[in-house]
Amino acid sequence: MKLWVEIHLTALEIPLNLRTMSNQTLVTEFILQGFSEHPEFQVLLFNCFLCLYSVALTGNILIILAITFNPGLHTPMYFFLFNLASMDIICTSCIMPKALEGLLLEVNTISFGGCMAQLYFLTWSASSELLLLTVMAYDRYAAICHPLHYSTMMSKSFCSMLATGVWVLCAFNTAIHVGLMLRLNFCGPNVITHFFCEVPPLLLLSCSSTYVNSIMIVLADAFYGILNFLMTIVSYGFIISSILKMRTTEGKKKAFSTCSSHLIVVCMYYTAVFYAYISPVSSYNAEKSKLAGVLYTMLSPTLNPLIYTLRNKEVKAGLRKILPFFRK
Repeated sequence: MKLWVEIHLTALEIPLNLRTMSNQTLVTEFILQGFSEHPEFQVLLFNCFLCLYSVALTGNILIILAITFNPGLHTPMYFFLFNLASMDIICTSCIMPKALEGLLLEVNTISFGGCMAQLYFLTWSASSELLLLTVMAYDRYAAICHPLHYSTMMSKSFCSMLATGVWVLCAFNTAIHVGLMLRLNFCGPNVITHFFCEVPPLLLLSCSSTYVNSIMIVLADAFYGILNFLMTIVSYGFIISSILKMRTTEGKKKAFSTCSSHLIVVCMYYTAVFYAYISPVSSYNAEKSKLAGVLYTMLSPTLNPLIYTLRNKEVKAGLRKILPFFRK
């Protein structure tokens, strides 16, 4: 590819999205393919994504406000829900504006720096959400399996340490991935077969060795995907066992209602992750990845607030205190 560029392109013919450094033509911007292969659905997709983004942004902001301004919701469960809503806002906001722009324009370009920034915030928020879902499962385990020791096990300082650890650990892990991406050379082509900057399609465009990047992806998949999923399953195994041992039907119903919303979110999020990303980069499928991207960057942040509010009387009560609309 390098030889082809050197032979067939003159200095005047090299496009603006390429630059020459040390006798090598390097990409300075990428083209996001988006959904351009389905032009007949562009308007429909734009309207759907705009609605999803509006609902996701509004719903998660309302959850943050309800928890912030209602002392009754200052408990570990809602503290973690506050963090989850913040992660959802970051996840969808770093993707949706550019995706909506791509549905309006014939060619959707993004600078190299902009692509790396999008990659950082997306990976940071998505990995943080996976880790936080495991923490929330442990919180439900402590509340149902050890109710008498719950306040000690999930103290305010311990919850703050867990949340901070999630944000910091994932920020550090993401910095490693983006740093490894920055060391790669991109000589062209520069078309990303996705509607946002994602690791697998970027690695396929690199003209330098991606061996170290691939190893890090496998390690990240093992930790964030498989290990966290198993820890969540183990937590819910103990939870279900404790619920079945309860003597009263009312107690079983109340215990199940406190974790059912979280279980729905876990199943929905991990389905998207396993569907697209627990696989080698060499087996990357663009269409499958786009579908999974829609699920965890748009649909999940949109449904999370609805799942937690529609099934949670305390959150709805908190919303009624801050919004006249919910008082009706």
